[in-house]
Amino acid sequence: MEHQTIVEALLLGLLEGLTEFIPVSSTGHILLAGHFLGFKSTGKAFEILIQLGAILAILTVYFGRLWKMLIDFPSDPRTRRFVLGILIAFLPAAFFGVLGHDFIKTVLFETPKLICIMLILGGFILLWVDRLDLSPRYHDVMDYPLSLCLKIGLFQCLALIPGTSRSGATIVGSLLMGTDKRSAAEFSFFLAMPTMAGAFAYDLFKNRDVLSAADLPIIGVGFVAAFFMAVIVVRYLLDYVSRHGFALFAWWRLLVGFVGLAALFIWG
Repeated sequence: MEHQTIVEALLLGLLEGLTEFIPVSSTGHILLAGHFLGFKSTGKAFEILIQLGAILAILTVYFGRLWKMLIDFPSDPRTRRFVLGILIAFLPAAFFGVLGHDFIKTVLFETPKLICIMLILGGFILLWVDRLDLSPRYHDVMDYPLSLCLKIGLFQCLALIPGTSRSGATIVGSLLMGTDKRSAAEFSFFLAMPTMAGAFAYDLFKNRDVLSAADLPIIGVGFVAAFFMAVIVVRYLLDYVSRHGFALFAWWRLLVGFVGLAALFIWG
């Protein structure tokens, strides 16, 4: 194992944790960074498997609330409806993700120019939505109707294109359908758990024959780095979004997208 590869895995893990829950596309950032670093992972599994660290970050930060939901689930209809809503929102991306897995991994993941274009397009959309004078009807994720959850889940399918952003797609969809900014970001957190866990499990299954013990240290370093960085982001993101909105992340997307295109033009 080369020392340089471990350092790259550490940097990419930190980048995953930093970007997973903000609407800038963690996968897009990792694929672009890996492209310019010359980082190669077996079956492109590293980029998916280290997301488990980000999942555990949510479980850590939200443990008390998740535990209360588990206790209340048998007796509280509101809790059962919320859990059902998360599962309904998860299903569309799960279906299309399995259906298009090979195309996504072998074609879309290998097209950095597409990633840059999606970052730029998403940045403009996020700026537009953030400046709309919207009148939210839903302020608590526990009160989202099941029909709204399904529509948010359909928006999440857009994130199968790297560079779109899973959280960005769900947040934009939520805002356009009447949620406030804080609850939109929070619903995206909860929806990330089954979505990312499902992607982790399916990608591990698909790559079971090509991954080896030599891949474990790289994945492990990325996993730990993603976990610690994601804990910081999850703890502070909701308060930031409530006060400042999403404009910062839109400009971030535009900067990375245009710089990425310029770098691809110069260095290929």
